Amino acid sequence: MGPEVLRDVSFSLPEQSFQFLSGPSGTGKTTLLRLLFMSLKPTRGLITVFGKDRSRITQDELPLLRRRIGVVFQDFRLLDHLTTYENVALPLRVRGREEATYRNDVVELLKWVGLGERMHVLPPVLSGGEKQRAAIARALVEQPSVLLADEPTGNVDPQLARRLLRLFIELNRMGTAVVIATHDIGLMDQVDARRMVLSGGRLEIYD
Repeated sequence: MGPEVLRDVSFSLPEQSFQFLSGPSGTGKTTLLRLLFMSLKPTRGLITVFGKDRSRITQDELPLLRRRIGVVFQDFRLLDHLTTYENVALPLRVRGREEATYRNDVVELLKWVGLGERMHVLPPVLSGGEKQRAAIARALVEQPSVLLADEPTGNVDPQLARRLLRLFIELNRMGTAVVIATHDIGLMDQVDARRMVLSGGRLEIYD
């Protein structure tokens, strides 16, 4: 077993809240997001997700709870053989839904993130910013209660970073709690939001 990345971290995510998660590289931001998404189990301590103790959540319950959490990864994780539309719709398709029940919603979502003209394009043709917006749309397609975004503006120019931030703000206004892990101080300065700062494995919160 390796060294503990996080120690004595305690916080809650209120419904419809907006917060930034920051701190130097290697301090555990991605680890904390993975714990929240339940793709990683804590070695000790208690994590409660939607009122359920993580240690008591069964393998059958896990997928149902994860559908309430949207995740935007640093590396996009788009499938190159699927179009933008197909990538975004994939979580619904995996659940067995008929395309007729979601097609209009996916199209509207792609228009909302500015990809209405790029929905039939394969990921290798997309720019980095377009891939990021496609990843955001895929994270939102199941209308999550919480969105976790890991460095979502790390590979885009400042203008696009501001555009992505506006998408997150609008999403939050629609009722989704948002957690953005970022190094970008300038980005954080654009929003009056709670800041959670990791340092030395510990978390400081500034409301």
